Amino acid sequence: MHRSPSVLARLAGALAGAVAAAAALVAVAAPAQAATMTQVTGFGSNPGNLTMYAYRPDGLPSGAPAVVLLHGCTQNAAGYFANSGWQKYADQWKFALIVPQQSSANQSLSCFNWYTEGDISRGQGEALSIRQMVEHARTSYGLDGNRIFVSGLSAGGAMTSVMLATYPEVFAAGSVIAGLPYRCSPPASTSTCQYSGVDKTPAAWGDAVRNAHPGYTGRRPRVAIWHGTSDTTVVPLNATESRDQWTDVLGVSQTPTSTASLPGGTSLEKYGNDAVRLYRVSGMGHGTPVDPGSATDQCGTATSYFLDTICSAYRDALFFGLGGGVTPTPTATASPTPTTAPTCVTASNYAHVTAGRAYQSGGYAYALGSNQRMGLYNTFNTSTLKQTGPSYWVIGC
Repeated sequence: MHRSPSVLARLAGALAGAVAAAAALVAVAAPAQAATMTQVTGFGSNPGNLTMYAYRPDGLPSGAPAVVLLHGCTQNAAGYFANSGWQKYADQWKFALIVPQQSSANQSLSCFNWYTEGDISRGQGEALSIRQMVEHARTSYGLDGNRIFVSGLSAGGAMTSVMLATYPEVFAAGSVIAGLPYRCSPPASTSTCQYSGVDKTPAAWGDAVRNAHPGYTGRRPRVAIWHGTSDTTVVPLNATESRDQWTDVLGVSQTPTSTASLPGGTSLEKYGNDAVRLYRVSGMGHGTPVDPGSATDQCGTATSYFLDTICSAYRDALFFGLGGGVTPTPTATASPTPTTAPTCVTASNYAHVTAGRAYQSGGYAYALGSNQRMGLYNTFNTSTLKQTGPSYWVIGC
C-alpha cells in the first residue's frame, strides 16, 4: 500500500518518540549505584606518604560523624573495610568511614609506624597525614568535627593510641584493638613491647600522653581497649598498661567500677563514668573480634586476623554514641563487691594457671582479670592472688 512521504515521516517520528520514552522509563527505573569506598587524593601535604580512602553511605546527612579505621600489619584498607563489620553500622546509622592505608614502601609489612619518632609526634609524619585526612573529610563532606572517632588493630591499634595522644582535640573517643600504650616504643624495643610488655606506673604512662601535646587543657577522648587473653603477638599485658595509661590521663581509678559478661567469652570492665572500657576476650588470639551474622549485634567476616568471637564494631559504635543512644544492657556486677571475705590463694604460678586463676603468655604468668604479671610461669615462682570479683584476681591479699 502506498503512503505519502508526510505520513511515513509522522510514523517514524512517533516511533522514535516511543523508543525515547521507553528508554527514559528504563533509565528512571535503574537503581542508583550503591556507595563504595573510594580513594581520595589531594587531602594535604601527606608527610607520612599514606593513602586515603573514604566511605560515605547513601543518604549521609550534613553534620554526620566519622570513624577512622587503621588496619594491622600485612593488611590494607579494602580488607579492613570489608571484614571488620564497620560498613554495616555506617550504612545503618549514617556515619562516614575514613580508612588510611600504609604501604610496604614505608614499612615492609605495611604496618603503621607506631614506634618511629618522626611518625608518632604531633605535626609530623604519619600522625599528621591521618590528621590531614580527617580535616579534609570534615570540610569536604560537611562532617561534625565534635564527633570524630578512631579505631585500629595491632599496629593500627598502637597508631590509634598515637592519634588519641597527639591530637586529643580531634577525637571524641577511640578503640585500641590488640594494640599498645602510647610511647611503649620508643624507648623500649618493639619486640619487648610486643612479646613481653612494659610495666610502668599509671602516672608514667599518663605523662607520656600529656607530653605529646604540652599545655593542652581541653577534653580528652574516651578509650575502649580490646585484647584476646591468648594473644602471643601483642601480649595481654599491653591491655593492662593501656588501661593504666588512659585511666590516668582521664583522671579515674584503675579499679573497675563495674564488670559484665558478654558473648564470645568476653568480659567488660568499666572505669570511672564509662571513660575507659577494657574488653578481654577469653582464649582469643591476635585479631579484631567479629561475629558473622545478621542480628543487630553481629558483624564482620571471620578470616585471618578477624576472629569469630564478638562484634567489636557494634560495641564500639555504641560506646562512641553512634547508635542513636541505644546501648547494650549486659548483666553487670560491681567489681570488686565481695559479700564475704575475699578469697586468697598462695600457690606456684604453674598451679594458679592450672586452676584458672591466671594464664600464661610468653613464658610469664598473669592474674586473670587484672592482667597483672606474676613472674615466670613455672613451679618454682610462688604468688598470692586475691579474688575481688567474678573471674577477677589481683596480686596480694
